[in-house]
Formats: sequence, C-alpha cells, structure tokens
Amino acid sequence: MLLDIILDALRSAVLITGLVVVMMMLIESVNIDSKGDFFSGLKRSRAGQVVLSAFLGVIPGCMGGFASVSLYTHGIISFGALVAMMVASSGDESFVMLAMMPQKAWWIFLLLFAIAVAAGLLTDLIWRKGSPHAICSEEFSIHEDDLQKGNERHGRHISWKRVLMFLGVALFIAALLTGQLEHEDHAGVPDTGVVNLLSEEWMYWLFGALSLIVLGVLVFGSDHFVEEHLWHHIVAKHLPSVFCWTFGVLVALGIALQYLDIESWINSNTALMILLATLVGIIPESGPHLVFVTLYASGIVPLPVLLASCISQDGHASLPLIAESKASFFRAKLINCAVALTVGFAAMLLL
Repeated sequence: MLLDIILDALRSAVLITGLVVVMMMLIESVNIDSKGDFFSGLKRSRAGQVVLSAFLGVIPGCMGGFASVSLYTHGIISFGALVAMMVASSGDESFVMLAMMPQKAWWIFLLLFAIAVAAGLLTDLIWRKGSPHAICSEEFSIHEDDLQKGNERHGRHISWKRVLMFLGVALFIAALLTGQLEHEDHAGVPDTGVVNLLSEEWMYWLFGALSLIVLGVLVFGSDHFVEEHLWHHIVAKHLPSVFCWTFGVLVALGIALQYLDIESWINSNTALMILLATLVGIIPESGPHLVFVTLYASGIVPLPVLLASCISQDGHASLPLIAESKASFFRAKLINCAVALTVGFAAMLLL
C-alpha cells in the first residue's frame, strides 16, 4: 500500500514538474524572442492580468494553473491575478463535471470565471503594492547577449547540458503520449464514446506538441540562451524545488487520506457541507473534492456546496506555488476560502 502511494506520488510529481518546466521554457523563449515586448503590455494592465489568469484557471485540469503560477512567481502578473486563477480552477474535477453533467458544467465554469475576475480585481484593489513583484530573483530577464542581432544563429554548440535537457524533454513527451503519467480513471465517470477535445488525454497531446517546440528551442537556441536561461534559471533553480515539494506533499497526503474518510462526514446539512467543502478545498490535491461533484450530480447536495468546493480547491495547480512561495500560497488560499464561503452561503440564501 505504501509502495503504491509512493509510486502514484512519483508519477504525479514527474507530470506536474514536467508541465511546469515546459511552460517556463516556453514563456522564457517567448520573452527573449520578443525582446521582452510580449509581456510588457500585460504588466501595465492589472485588469488584463486578472482576466487572463482567470481564463487559464477555468481551463479543465491544472495546466493553465501552472502557467499562472509561473507568470506570478516571475513578476508578470499580480497577486490578484493569482487569486483569480485559484478561484476559477477546479483541477481535474473539471473533467469529471464535463463527463457527468456537460451542459451544467459549462454554466458553472462561466460563473466561476465571473467570480474569479471579480475576486481578482477586488484583491488587487485592496492588495495594491505597486507593480507585480517577482518571487524568483532572476525573473524572466533580458540579458545583453539576448539583444545582439543574430545571436540565435551563432554560438551554438552541443554541450552536455543541452543534450541532457533534450533527452529529458524527449522522455517526458514519450511518457506523456504513451499514458505512463496519466491519472487513474475517476470512479463514476461514464464513457460516452464521444471525442472530448477538453479531456485529459487531449490536454496531454496538446502539451506533448508544446514540448516538441521546446525540443526545437533546445536544438536551435544559442549557447547563452540554453545555458543561462534554460539550464541555470529553470532546470537548476526551479526544477528540484518544484519536484521535491510536489512529491513530498503528495506522499504525505496519500498516507493521511488512508486514515481520513471524508465521505463519512457527509450529511444533509447544507451549511455544514459548504464549510466542509471549503476546508477540503485547502488540500492541494485532485481527488478528495470528487465526492462533492459526485454528490451534486446525484442530486444529494445542492449547487452552493459544489460552488464552494470548486472555488476553494484548485487541484495540483497550487503545488508549484508552495515550492516557490509558501507565504503567497497561504495568503491566496485564505482569500480563496473566504470567497468560497461568501459565494456558497450567498447562493444558499438565494437559491
């Protein structure tokens, strides 16, 4: 049993770390290729940051959330934008909602997006401390060598760091597309036989394609870009921290949940269920929250309980944030839970 927990945590940690690293590399590449112009406009518009981050959060799964965390830790989006992502994101439970109640799921996602934008804008209005602050000391910076004309065509050699990163990304693509990193099938999700372009499998194929772009960057990028931006900044600085924290948290949660039967806490008290759903949402894991989706789809609990659960939890999306800034994680989670309780109890009174 313990071995199964460790193996599951290891598979999830590799998947999460791989997705985070690939997105960081893509963001770094776009930033350098555009000489920093791509993100400069976004930095000037807090409203734009919030809307973009809420959109990334509402995308089913955790991939969009990882992107928002990467942008936040590098000072590109604000704290309010981070909160917007966490409010909008429902983790892997989004896939279950799309499978079990597709029509209702789209309305719930739209409602979550609207709540997330409002929460993000309000947070930035209250938490206004100048421009977005980079947690990572290096940020997504432009070096003098990056501004030299034709730099991408010169100074390119096959180094062990370039080869190691290329092999690592190639193995990640292979594992992703062959299903070696997939989550276990969610219980109770019907197989409709219909191709769903927002399914977890199609998301893996999408990120497999994006990872191929990273392979191209590793082949054609200059030595300076590969060594300084990709190796020293992302692989050496971020990868170990993200992997170790993600793996450690998932192992601890896996062991704890063996002795914690959340489903046995369920009763017919809506107010208590809202509070319980919000508290369970603090767990940075996809799985415990599935009970509320299943109970709502079965008609056992009302919509306010599901809303509180969706707003409070964000699946694995916040795990990289724990590795980068625990203070930001706890502040964002506190606001996240406050929004979940406010919306949940307001909906209970109105519906």
